[in-house]
Amino acid sequence: DKCVKFESGLRPDIKQLIGFLEILDFPTLMTKARICDEDGKAKSSYYKAMNDRKGKGQDRGKPYDNKGNGSGGKKQGNGQCY
Repeated sequence: DKCVKFESGLRPDIKQLIGFLEILDFPTLMTKARICDEDGKAKSSYYKAMNDRKGKGQDRGKPYDNKGNGSGGKKQGNGQCY
């Protein structure tokens, strides 16, 4: 009964992972729920760090976007292409 009550109070994401195991030992259930919670926090912080790292590189221009002052394309002046 204690395990059922504990499981019913868990967040849905943890409840989904823990529920199908049908753990009947309360200390084991608590430990597994804590591990799931810590893993979820580690996962979200990992993805947040990856998104932050991607965001820093977005201020660079695209390598093919040289805005007309690189080599290639039509040179103005004498009308010849190089």
